[in-house]
Amino acid sequence: MLLHAGHDHTPAEHELTAEAERAQRWAMRASLGIAVLMLVGKGWAYALTGSTAILSDALESVVHLGATGMAAFSLWYARQPADKKHPYGHGKIAYFSSGIEGALILVAAVAIVWEASAALIEGPQLTNLGVGLAITAALGLVNLGLGLALVRTGRRTNALVLVANGHHVLTDMWTSLGVLIGVGLVWLTGLTWLDPLVALVMGLNIAWTSARLMREAGRGLMDTADADETAHVLQVLREAPEINGFHHVRHRRVNDRVFLEQHLLFADDLTLHEAHRRASAVEARQRALFPESRVQITSHLEPLSHEHEEGVPHDAVTDGLAMELSERSVA
Repeated sequence: MLLHAGHDHTPAEHELTAEAERAQRWAMRASLGIAVLMLVGKGWAYALTGSTAILSDALESVVHLGATGMAAFSLWYARQPADKKHPYGHGKIAYFSSGIEGALILVAAVAIVWEASAALIEGPQLTNLGVGLAITAALGLVNLGLGLALVRTGRRTNALVLVANGHHVLTDMWTSLGVLIGVGLVWLTGLTWLDPLVALVMGLNIAWTSARLMREAGRGLMDTADADETAHVLQVLREAPEINGFHHVRHRRVNDRVFLEQHLLFADDLTLHEAHRRASAVEARQRALFPESRVQITSHLEPLSHEHEEGVPHDAVTDGLAMELSERSVA
C-alpha cells in the first residue's frame, strides 16, 4: 500500500562547473577594469570639450563603476553554498544587484536631464569637439565588445548579474553613439543647442533602461514563473505513463538553479519502492528540460484515493496552468 512520501533529488552533476566559474570571474574582472577606463576617458573628454552630451556619457560611467562593483560582490556571494540560514542558497542576491543597478541608472538619468535642461537655458560653451569625438568613439567600441562578451558569458553560465551588467554596458555604448551623432552635428553645423538636446534624449533613454532592469529584478524577487518553462514541466507530467495524476506543481528559477515541487498520484496498491522508481523516471525527464541548470525537484508521492478525500485543498494554480497549456495545444 502506498503511503504519503517525500522525494527530493539534487544531483551533483548539475553543480556549476569550474569552467563556468572561471568565465564569470574573468568577465567580472574585465568589466571592473574597463569601467575604470571608461570613467577616466569620458571625464577627460568632458574636461576638454565642456559638452553636456559627453557629460551625460561620463555620469553614466560613474554609475556603471558603482554598479559593476556591486555586481562583482553579488556574483561572488551567489556562488556561496547553501547553509542553515539560507537553505535555498544565495542566488537571489543577483536580483537585488540588478535592482540596485537599475536604481543607480535612474539617478544618472535624473542628473543628466537636470544638466541638459540647465545647458539649454544658459547656452553651452564648447571647445575641442574633434578630440572629444575621437575619445568617445574609441571608448564606445571598447564598450561594444565588452557588453556583448558579458551578455554571452552570462547567458551561457546562467548568471543574471553578468547579463544585467552586459546590458548596462551596451546601454552605455548606445549612449556614446548618440553622443557621437549629436556632438558630430554640433561640430559640423555650429548649432550648439543640439548638444544639450542630445544629452536630454540620452537621459530619457537611460531612464527607460533603468525601469526595465528594475522590472526584471522585481520579477525575480517575486518568483515569477516562466510560462514556457512551466508549460514544458506540465507537458512531461501529462504525458507520463508512470503516474495516475498530479497537482500542486510549483516551479521557479533563481539564476542557474531551478526549484520544482509537485504532488504525484499513484494507484493505492502500489508499493512505495515502485512509486519512488516511477517518480524518479518522471523527474529525470523533467530535469532534462534544464540541461544548463542545477535542478532540485521535490515530489510528494500520494495514493490516488487521497485526491478525493474531504479536506484536501483544491489546487487552483496547477488547474489554471494546465488549462492554459491545453489552450496552447489547441491553438
